[in-house]
This record gives sequence, structure tokens and C-alpha cells, in this order.
Amino acid sequence: MAVQPEGTPCWVDATFTDLEAAKSFYADLLGWTYGESSPEYGDYTQAYAGGKAVAALAPPMPGQESPSAWCLYFASADAAATADRIRDAGGQVDMGPMEVGDFGTMLIARDPSGVSFGVWQAGTHEGFERRGESGSFAWAEAFTREPEETDAFFPAVFRYKTQRMEDDAVDFKLFKLGDDTVLGRMKMGEEFPPEMPPYINVYFAVEDCDAAVEKATQRGGQLHFGPMDTPFGRFAALTDPQGAAFSVIDLTTTRGDMPKLSDVS
Repeated sequence: MAVQPEGTPCWVDATFTDLEAAKSFYADLLGWTYGESSPEYGDYTQAYAGGKAVAALAPPMPGQESPSAWCLYFASADAAATADRIRDAGGQVDMGPMEVGDFGTMLIARDPSGVSFGVWQAGTHEGFERRGESGSFAWAEAFTREPEETDAFFPAVFRYKTQRMEDDAVDFKLFKLGDDTVLGRMKMGEEFPPEMPPYINVYFAVEDCDAAVEKATQRGGQLHFGPMDTPFGRFAALTDPQGAAFSVIDLTTTRGDMPKLSDVS
């Protein structure tokens, strides 16, 4: 598999206090199987869909007390250079860059509005082996209360072009690499509780959105929005039993007209 262009979403992982419970939840929901945990890398455990690597789960690192959350990583040819651009654009590097054996080099950062994300410079691990298919990453959106900060930051770091959705009812933009749309940006409104931090919402593809929601809630997950039909697919927003937010989307069930977009940059 070729290395992804810089700024392309290339991997997701999450930490869970109860790793075995998280593995069971996502195995039941998304059909994941798991590789052997890697004690030398904090019991980092890779997840597979259809035999292809799609994500990873791990327990928190010693002293880490942050709540469970999915982290989206963007591809970089040079993580140190990306870290410099992050700082120059007003962001903060919270961890790294650090080498992870011969797998690659990673860092964790935040944009000026507080949206957390990762950067991955591939070594032997190039990222997703499957995407846009059942059980794998399908899409992601940055949710922020300070959209102007996020809109300026990500194009400065990853050279994105920006499009705006022409809809007065929602403040939504798209970031593009060439002809490929790689990330959405949504303004957080009053429907989000004030204690909820900004975040990147990761979407996983499923064959049946309604069945996935039923299974997730039966297993202790919480439904927050949907299921809802859109021109992009039928989706729903959830949190898992340990509080990590994510969405599921059936990309084959589409309804309605595509929204009108206008170029910003």
C-alpha cells in the first residue's frame, strides 16, 4: 500500500480503562478481531476487519487520566516538520514526535480551539489497510466552538483547500487535498453540553445503521443523534460504554440531494 498524501486521515486508536470490555464491544458492533497485545508498546492492540488493519485499542499510559476518546491521525512525510507547522499555526504539541520502533513516528497535538488529533509518519506501519468498507474508518469531522481558529489552523498545517456548505442553518466546512475531501468541520452549538470538549468525531462504516445502533445500545452504548438519512449515507452518533464518541454510517443508503458548496480557498 502506498504511503498516504500528507494530511490524509491514516489511522485511529483509542485508550480504554477496561481494554477487554472495549475489545468485546467493538468486536460485537463492528466485527473486529484482534492481534496480540504488544507489552513493549503499552499493550497496544491492533484491530482487524476482514483480516485488514483498521484501528487499535490500548489501556491508558501510567499517569494518564483523560477520558476515553478516539484519536484520528493524519499522514505526514516528516513529523518533526509538521510539529513545527502546528506550533507556527498556534497549535500545541502535547506528545512527541516520538519513534515507535520501526513502525513509524507519532505525535499528539491540539489546534488553537482544543481539537485533539495525531500525526503519523509511516515506517513499516502505513496506516489503514481497509477504509470505507464495513467495520473500517469511513469519515471524520472536527467539532469546535471556535470555527475560525480551526478553519485557519488545519489548512496552514496540511495545505488543505476549504469549501463551505451553503446552508444558513449549519456552520459546516470541508477540507480537501486536491480533489479528495478528507475532513469536515462542524461548529458546536448549544446542543452540546458546555463541559464537552471539542473533538474529532470518527465514523465507522456498517452494513445496517439501525441494526448497529440497536446492538450498540444493547451493549451499553448511548445514542445521541439519529439514525438519520443524508446524501452521504444513513448515520447515527453514539458514545460507547466507556464514553468514547463515534458514529456509524451505512454508506450505501443515501437520501436527498447533495448540498451546494462554495470554495473558500
